[in-house]
Amino acid sequence: MGERVRSLRTNRRWSLDELAGRSGVSKGMVVQIEAGRTNPSIGTLVRIADAFGVTVARLVEEARPPEVQVTGPSDYSVLWEGPSGGRATLFAGLDDPEFVEFWEWVLEPGEEHVSEDHSVGTREMAHVLSGTMTLVVGEVELRVETGRTAVYPGDVPHRYRNDGTEPARVHMVVTMPPGEFDRRTRR
Repeated sequence: MGERVRSLRTNRRWSLDELAGRSGVSKGMVVQIEAGRTNPSIGTLVRIADAFGVTVARLVEEARPPEVQVTGPSDYSVLWEGPSGGRATLFAGLDDPEFVEFWEWVLEPGEEHVSEDHSVGTREMAHVLSGTMTLVVGEVELRVETGRTAVYPGDVPHRYRNDGTEPARVHMVVTMPPGEFDRRTRR
């Protein structure tokens, strides 16, 4: 992943400081990622991907995928692990012409994931396969039960929580507008 981050940065002729400024990730962390000395959090990966105008999948994939692709568990990337065994798994992502990611989230009872705002225009859809997920988007909080789908803006702070007694399993699609994003010029 470090090589892909460095390649994206140098192809744009950005300095480490430029990427740090655009992403809101410290220069030291960018250096650690490019050198392969750290395993960045999902939040850090989202910030860097947003700055480049690519999906998180583009940062974690080994190479540019072929035109038609079938993936399986060995290709998936677990990018978040909760304290009780929950996880966020990135199944796949598209970069051209639209930016789309397909995820599975499993939140164990009591677990929560807090997500910062993504690039302007980002939208998310979350379909609850089992259990119940509490979704908080800005000031709005609601329960999304099994078989229900929530569609909401991803460009505001949001979080997913399991207030229930059984695991919540959720499939999520994230769509992002094309183009680079600079957190220094955020609204």
